[in-house]
Amino acid sequence: MEDRSPTLAEIVRSLVFYAVFYGFTVLLLLVLAVVLIVAPRGVFAMVQAWTGVHRALVRHVLGIRVEVVGTPPQEGVFYALRHESFFEAIDLPQVLHRPCIFAKIELMRIPVWGRAGWAYGLIGVEREAGAKTLRAMLTHARARLAEGRPLVIFPEGTRVPVGQRYPLQSGFAGIYKLLSLPVVPVAVHSGALYHRVWKRRGTIRYVIGETIPPGLPREEIEARVLDAITAPTA
Repeated sequence: MEDRSPTLAEIVRSLVFYAVFYGFTVLLLLVLAVVLIVAPRGVFAMVQAWTGVHRALVRHVLGIRVEVVGTPPQEGVFYALRHESFFEAIDLPQVLHRPCIFAKIELMRIPVWGRAGWAYGLIGVEREAGAKTLRAMLTHARARLAEGRPLVIFPEGTRVPVGQRYPLQSGFAGIYKLLSLPVVPVAVHSGALYHRVWKRRGTIRYVIGETIPPGLPREEIEARVLDAITAPTA
């Protein structure tokens, strides 16, 4: 998308979005602090409410439509998503049922939010993890799979600028091999609309790619996933 100055309407819509969404987030965190003590399983309903409010604001305030192309399987798979903005990290529970996301361990150390993440079932990832930490991470992942929850990873390891391709983090292939699960790559290009101060109207699409079987060599799985998640969504 071309680089241009924001319109007055884009500025107003973005300011309203920030005020409502982040105001709601602060209130939610205050309630979460209590819920985590008295009824930890209530975190699932609260996450669904948070992501639902976000989706509604994205559609009705920012003017961004969200479409899912294809039918995402919900159990026994390992999703690999393109990561261009915070949009997909927040929105995933609106697409998948209680997704179990591999998240940076630093995020899990944020007061209240981090504790809520553990209660929800996020998996903390330490890039320099030793064998003991890796085993604990995989044990956690298998426990969530046994509950019928899909696993999700952003294999690039960080947000990637629009139009660029970063090599996948080496840990992705290792987790793929150890879990021995089919991978569902998902292209979602949100950066041009959402990853900017003044957000723009348009459509963000999740394009569910062809399921890739387990057991492939590292070079092949990385190449197939990277090609799929960086493919155009329109």
